[in-house]
Amino acid sequence: MTSNNIRYVILMVIETAAAMFLFYTIFPIFRQVITQLGEPQDISPYQQVAVAGGALVLQACYWVRFRWVAVPAPFRNALVRHLFLFASRVSFFFGGALFSVLFFRHVPELDQFPSFIQGVVKLLEVLLVLFSLFCYSLEIERLGKAGDDHSSSPSRAR
Repeated sequence: MTSNNIRYVILMVIETAAAMFLFYTIFPIFRQVITQLGEPQDISPYQQVAVAGGALVLQACYWVRFRWVAVPAPFRNALVRHLFLFASRVSFFFGGALFSVLFFRHVPELDQFPSFIQGVVKLLEVLLVLFSLFCYSLEIERLGKAGDDHSSSPSRAR
């Protein structure tokens, strides 16, 4: 295993742990938002810092990998590559659901909006999480596409 591959695996493991941490931390908040539609939600400072920290760790690993570590081509099996491509799409379902609930269902029914500063901070945090999940899904997609030099042509029997 080359040093590039080792660095890639380490970064991908940290990214995956950060993504799982985000899902684990955000899911209870998401359930609370869904069960109490239109009501302002009290999210503890610990939860806000944890979510922002998880998203920042994911972003740091993603951009380090993007800039300095090449994606290896570990799989030659088309089924495995397709499973990674599927996982990349599935990994963003939660982000899409979160966005949908917050912006299309929750926000219009708020009786009282937060202050401008609080609103901007919350919006930036939601966008950071969504962008982090998007970057993670791109990373999984790149892994699925790595080594795929015949992606548009069917394999031919010889």
